[in-house]
Amino acid sequence: MGNSRRTFVAGAAAVTGAAAVGGAVLGAAPAVAADTASETSAQTAAESSAAQTVAVLGGGVAGLTAAHELAERGFRVTVYERRALGGKARSMDVPDSARGSRRPLPAEHGFRFIPGIYHNLPDTMRRIPFPGNANGVWDNLVAPAEMSFARTGREDLRIPLPWPGHRPAELTLDEIRRALTALLDTVHSIPLHETAYFVNRFLVFLTSCDERRNEEWERTPWWDFLGAARMSYDYQRILAVGLTRNIVATKAEEASTRTVATLLEAFAFNALGRGADGPLDRILNLPTNEAWIDPWVAHLAGLGVEFRIGWTLRELAYDSATNRIGAAVVEDPQGVRRSVTADHYVSAIPVEHARRTWGAALRAADPQLARCDRLETDWMTGIQFYLTERAPLLAGHANCIDSPWSLTAIQQARHWPSRDFAAHYGDGAAVDCLSVDISEWDRPGILYGKTAKQCTRTEVAREVWAQLKAAFNDSGRTVLKDSALHSWFLDPGVDGLGTPNPTNEDQLLVHPVGTFHNRPQAATRIPNLFLAGDYVAVDIDLATMEGANASARQAVNALLDRTGSTAARCTVQKLFRAPELEGFKRHDRLRHRLGLPNALDVG
Repeated sequence: MGNSRRTFVAGAAAVTGAAAVGGAVLGAAPAVAADTASETSAQTAAESSAAQTVAVLGGGVAGLTAAHELAERGFRVTVYERRALGGKARSMDVPDSARGSRRPLPAEHGFRFIPGIYHNLPDTMRRIPFPGNANGVWDNLVAPAEMSFARTGREDLRIPLPWPGHRPAELTLDEIRRALTALLDTVHSIPLHETAYFVNRFLVFLTSCDERRNEEWERTPWWDFLGAARMSYDYQRILAVGLTRNIVATKAEEASTRTVATLLEAFAFNALGRGADGPLDRILNLPTNEAWIDPWVAHLAGLGVEFRIGWTLRELAYDSATNRIGAAVVEDPQGVRRSVTADHYVSAIPVEHARRTWGAALRAADPQLARCDRLETDWMTGIQFYLTERAPLLAGHANCIDSPWSLTAIQQARHWPSRDFAAHYGDGAAVDCLSVDISEWDRPGILYGKTAKQCTRTEVAREVWAQLKAAFNDSGRTVLKDSALHSWFLDPGVDGLGTPNPTNEDQLLVHPVGTFHNRPQAATRIPNLFLAGDYVAVDIDLATMEGANASARQAVNALLDRTGSTAARCTVQKLFRAPELEGFKRHDRLRHRLGLPNALDVG
């Protein structure tokens, strides 16, 4: 072949716009393939793919990943996004907060967490150029030194997170005393027999075959698997609820054991240095858009990807005569309905929005779409508190496991070493941002006795602040001061708080028992429709950025298969499987097929 792959990609990127508005129809003009092997009818599928157009519907992590992989393979891609590129992963500006030459205060839907168990997302990040970084955006990841279970009325349990090259923070005698007190208190408060039982249950899962995991453990709530109902309060709060909220952001009483334990297994191997891309916990060293999303969009634009911001998908118009999507009915920024036409369509919007665009005929054509109605979403929303004094919390994530609203938090500015927060953001008075995720919206709080949904936005902020102070301002010290609270910002996706019908535009897929069997595949029975998003079936089985990224790779591979393309398939890396455990799993497979429990299962 005369041209190199690099030349081929560059040629495809140079093709003019992937879509041109004309009246009520938005269609993609045909493009000439940038690379040809011969003038004969033996032209390869990879060459013809350069002329094919793809409408990527949704500009979150899944949509941007699909656009990235397709553009690199010569497809002409247009991304349609209703609000802002980056989706739930983006950071955003606090309106009217900038003064002078400073940027607005940075806010977000919820803080980013990119653990070492992720492989697909980091691979994409390495391929996004960033000035001064040898490994692109991936070099903007930093590893916090610790995490903690912040107790209310008791010392916090602080857990160091060492990694190669890690330099532990210097400790005062008081910090050492507090750490030892918390450790001994926790060890004492969880009886030895309960600890042994938890270890046994985890070993049962580690040695369970895939069939048992997908059937028995998928039907069993994590709470029941751990026998939490008959255990001590600290067993329940730390090992059942605390781990569940940290790993899968869902309720322990409902969450699938398969989902929770699969991630716990991956994190355990990550901590042991097995099958990991990097340290257990990683975050970005700048606001998400600065460190990742904006460079990504710029890179995709350089590859020829076009973006339509403010365009909302209303319906995928299905033609039953051809068994194809004939058009995507969208609403443009002026509220005018248009029909977007392309050769292929990748639906990359969240499931609660995507299923509204699937009509009865389309659902009948592919029953897995109808099963998506059984997938459940819940509220998990972020709020940021801007502080005029740096609070002495910890260098990492804190899980306030005794808080009624299941709060998790991290101080961000201390992890942005290249950026003087006060000099760059806001009015110069705020020196840090305490970013908090609210995971429980239906339990009464401690200040007003109301659920988060029943509170007004101001009441939510005051209630969260009160619960944070209850978790951190105990054991004889004041960490969070009212006098240091500069301002707060609650995710604008939440609306109608304090009214009978509050809404949340950015919900999170949760994982009650049975969810695994209702997740759809990326490839649908409609030849030119593909699904990408954190609800699509992937190995990680969790609503995460990694899941969104992996699903988009699967969607692109399915599209390449459908078109007969010879382009290289996307790599989709699965979670690490320890080879030492495979023999135990084979033994358990035989026991499972005979109707016997796992050999280590003591009930």
